[in-house]
Amino acid sequence: MRKHLHSVRDLILPVIDFFYPPFRRLMNQQTFRYAASGGGNLLLGFIIYTASFKYLFREQDFHFGFYAFKAHVAALFISFCITFPIGFFMSKYVVFSDSKMKGRIQLFRYFMVCMFNLALNYILLKILVERLHLDAILSQVMTIVLVVVFSYLAQRNFSFKATIAEGE
Repeated sequence: MRKHLHSVRDLILPVIDFFYPPFRRLMNQQTFRYAASGGGNLLLGFIIYTASFKYLFREQDFHFGFYAFKAHVAALFISFCITFPIGFFMSKYVVFSDSKMKGRIQLFRYFMVCMFNLALNYILLKILVERLHLDAILSQVMTIVLVVVFSYLAQRNFSFKATIAEGE
């Protein structure tokens, strides 16, 4: 399994790194890889969110047995379920591959950060859509900006943090 993961990584890295030279003066390679892979995952998540909200849930409440989810909330959870494993793979094998931390610890920490991001996204969507009556798609774009900044800092400094010996 690990061999397959590394072969996928070996296909993705040259594509991302091909676009790095113009950005060399602006950011280091790891930050660029995070921006590229995270940006791709973010775009995928936004497409899934929009498609789920508009076409799967048709902007109507989703009745799930004992609870009715608002369409924007249900779309958020669908998007999360798809982008979570992709984001972890990209972070572990493409962006922060130099981390020597055990994979299960990385996964647990990544999950914790993602759960915080999901909660933050959920709360902001509830406020923007249900209280301020803003458009759900516009509200999602607004929340993305805040969540992305927190996510990068948390993943770099917590989930995939290199030890002091690794950084030397």
